[in-house]
Amino acid sequence: MDINLKGKNAFVGGSSRGIGKAAAIELSKLGANVTLVSRSVELMIDLVQELDHSQGQYHDFLVIDFDDVENLEKQVSTLASKRDIHILVNNTGGPAPRGILDAELDDFLKAFKNHVICNQLLVKIFLAGMKKSGYGRVINIISTSVKEPLEGLGVSNTTRAAVANWAKTLANELGEYGITVNNVLPGFTDTERLSEILKIRAEKSNISANEIIEKMKDTVPLRRFAEPKELGMAVAFLASPAASYITGTNLVVDGGRTKSH
Repeated sequence: MDINLKGKNAFVGGSSRGIGKAAAIELSKLGANVTLVSRSVELMIDLVQELDHSQGQYHDFLVIDFDDVENLEKQVSTLASKRDIHILVNNTGGPAPRGILDAELDDFLKAFKNHVICNQLLVKIFLAGMKKSGYGRVINIISTSVKEPLEGLGVSNTTRAAVANWAKTLANELGEYGITVNNVLPGFTDTERLSEILKIRAEKSNISANEIIEKMKDTVPLRRFAEPKELGMAVAFLASPAASYITGTNLVVDGGRTKSH
């Protein structure tokens, strides 16, 4: 099975921690050159050294806040003028946890901009390089809320569904060029964001976070949360030549929790 990414260039959003970091690590292990993207300079400096360099890979990073679309476009356009990006991993921190009726209109606008608009911008900038090189992978990290809305994540549920349908539409339009577009839907994953959500739920329900964790694990057939690395390996597979005939799909990586869908 061909999973070799030597000579391929990857752009990984939100890669200073969590699933984005795990994806960057796994892509580098397959030989890809990785451009990290985050607001956290110190974390990315450390991660560049942690990434695999055994195959002569070159890794770097961009300091970008996706709230600033103009700066994102400027920096990414400069990157694309220097080298082709073959693998785009769209991964951005989700909206603050809250019920949909507690959300303000600006919460929806910001989330749509951070996810749908920025994803669209990145694809348009990198597309010429993918076509020219004859290799393109667009992988979006979204959520199982695409299949089943999650409690207390109203804005996120709405926005993730928008990204999923944007991706399926894009897959139809890019198929003729051999460029694939897929979504990875993480279940409960042991990340900083999950810890934040658990803390809020614990405060609202007046029970301990440990009790909530055990209840959540009971809903997962594998009876545990995912490790970020397990999501990173799914991303790396979809980025590889081995996944060349997989496009327009939602890959659920949730330990079987959404088993009825």
